[in-house]
Amino acid sequence: MLLRKVKSEGLAHLSYLIGSKGHAAVIDPRRDCEVYLEIARENDMVISHILETHRNEDYVTGSMELQALTGARVMHGDLDFGYGERIVDGQEIRLGSVTLRAISTPGHTVESMCYGVIDREGGPDMVAVFTGDTLFVGGVGRTDLYGDQRLDEMSARQYDSLFGRLLELDDGTIILPAHGAGSACGSSIASREDSTIGMEKAQNPALQVDRKEEFIALKRSESLEKPYYFERMEEINLQGQPVLGHLPVAPPVAAEDAWAARGESVIVDVRSPSSYAAAHIPGSISLPLDILPHYGGWIIPYDRPILLVVEGPEQLDPAIRALVRTGYDHIAGHIGGGMVAWYEVALASSSFPVWSARSVREEGAEDLFFLDIRMEKERREARAEGSHHIFVGHLPSRIDEVPKDRKVVILCSTGTRGSLAASILEMHGRRPVNLLGGMTGWARAGLPTTSDIR
Repeated sequence: MLLRKVKSEGLAHLSYLIGSKGHAAVIDPRRDCEVYLEIARENDMVISHILETHRNEDYVTGSMELQALTGARVMHGDLDFGYGERIVDGQEIRLGSVTLRAISTPGHTVESMCYGVIDREGGPDMVAVFTGDTLFVGGVGRTDLYGDQRLDEMSARQYDSLFGRLLELDDGTIILPAHGAGSACGSSIASREDSTIGMEKAQNPALQVDRKEEFIALKRSESLEKPYYFERMEEINLQGQPVLGHLPVAPPVAAEDAWAARGESVIVDVRSPSSYAAAHIPGSISLPLDILPHYGGWIIPYDRPILLVVEGPEQLDPAIRALVRTGYDHIAGHIGGGMVAWYEVALASSSFPVWSARSVREEGAEDLFFLDIRMEKERREARAEGSHHIFVGHLPSRIDEVPKDRKVVILCSTGTRGSLAASILEMHGRRPVNLLGGMTGWARAGLPTTSDIR
């Protein structure tokens, strides 16, 4: 039996290829799917099946892309998909000496499906289970995707799926989830990616409940942001994803042409926060590479072509892949020569100050507005006294809460998301100051903090 995990950074997405004796299946493929073809070729396998654990909401699935390249059957749970075919509880798929058995596990979504793995050469028992977004290492999937009115219902269904189906498997069964730490599809997902049913029974906080009502109350208490782009992903993944055939190329665009097109295009700068603060194109959005996959969908409009600003050519491929995975197909190009070329033709540029926590001490707080742009659950743990809270994804719609007549000191964890917030603030006529080191530096400098955790 061959089992390979494919990890997509940023979205913390985990997909898998499993196969035996020349036949393989891919579980929850990503859209840039050449990696699965390479694994199959290296192991003399043909991809015959593509299995979806659920209608994904945080990325565009690669099922139709991979099907176009392989002719494989796409299979998913019982929902009105515009492509593929339904698989039902208990149905089995044979891949050489491996059997995959469908396990219906509604809760995260109504049609969520897990897939048990039986290696028939080793015996009749399940050795592993692809758990999708039902069960993570250290957490479980969110149940709020259908709104508050169905939260209790979906939480109850997830409880039944967990305690009545998955936790009934042998303790030694390996779990293979669809996401790792950092995903927006669950809370408190552990940083390690390896676990078993038995380990999760013993250690997973969401499973340490005695009754269904207790589990529902736990799910009610979660504070998870739902990115705006989730609804778009849900629609695309239900109707069927556009087949690209290949990744967009993003050719070089002359600085003068980029300047002329700035009203029609959106300029996305993926350079580091310090590079962006020092000099950037007015009106551009700062989305450093490590947050682009997770935060791009909050901010970048889908109806305009994208021009990229990069430090160097090595940033192009990861930026394009991150955008394509979240449904941004119209990438018009990148600014050839980057900011150096921009300076050479004397086009307008902008900058804003970057401070350390020590600078805050020296400046004094009287004329400053402290803006905490982290998630609510982060803020509960520790926050600057007197700070105002607007999550960065909500900043454009709540910009009127931020004054124009004071410097706005941005607080996040370390300063990376702060660069995104600064670009939004500047776009709306505010005076941003990005605090490098964020709340980590704030606390170490001994500046006043408070917490909801006692």
